[in-house]
Amino acid sequence: MAERRLIVSADDFGLSEEINEAVEIAHRDGLLSTASLMVAGPASMDAVRRARRLPGLRVGLHLVVIEGESALPHEAIPAITTAENGFGTDQLRLGVQYFFSPRARSALRREIEAQFRAFALSGLTLDHANAHKHMHLHPTVGRLLIETGAGVGLRHVRTPLEPPAPLEEPDTPGAAALRRWCGVLRRQIRRGGMTTNDWCFGLAWSGHMTTARVAGLASRLPPGLSEMYFHPATARNARLRALMPEYDHEGEFAALVSPAFRAAVRESGVRPVTWADAGSGRAA
Repeated sequence: MAERRLIVSADDFGLSEEINEAVEIAHRDGLLSTASLMVAGPASMDAVRRARRLPGLRVGLHLVVIEGESALPHEAIPAITTAENGFGTDQLRLGVQYFFSPRARSALRREIEAQFRAFALSGLTLDHANAHKHMHLHPTVGRLLIETGAGVGLRHVRTPLEPPAPLEEPDTPGAAALRRWCGVLRRQIRRGGMTTNDWCFGLAWSGHMTTARVAGLASRLPPGLSEMYFHPATARNARLRALMPEYDHEGEFAALVSPAFRAAVRESGVRPVTWADAGSGRAA
């Protein structure tokens, strides 16, 4: 049987100081090895400062092209942003624009390039990339992320492919359709000469990756490289409550620093790794 390897990561790094604090503590005291940075997030500078004093924390780009701030001013990309320098929340509308509108595609390319430039200016080493709300599953967003990233040394991109069996919950038509659609992104990644994970966990339980769930999941991980991603925060501020009213950020933070989660990974024979060494046989 192939070895079971696990990347433990956090999304939305830079969205709030409470998230940044949770990432820092979970890296120092738990299994968290990886975080994905919102370069235009309200607390992005705080996130970068914390990451600089955590040399073992691998940081990648959490591309934002929906429900968040843009790196460019509205005047530079009016086709896809509001006057407040932000993206809308209507995934269908944005998806149609990104696919069919030449003006929107041109603006999208400029914004993605700007976010990669902003990451480079942070001085952090680019470890990986993914997208907020997994918008890189959109073929235009995925293509532009990979094309732009290739020019700045991007090597690893997340595929949000979550198999139902390890969750021990009923499958749904929507989840099955999403798994099939992941094949488009996986082909884009491979054509770009980059690597991706075999499996990803955090979709069905998004915002509710609690200690009991993730400790049990550790023993059921399939062979290959899995990524388990979280949305931790030490507290929920008004912005987090508004954007993610149902999420248990504090519960996910507790899971990341839980001795029970660490013990379950160890006792299950799962090897914690990072993107950089996932295929090299070296433990994280």
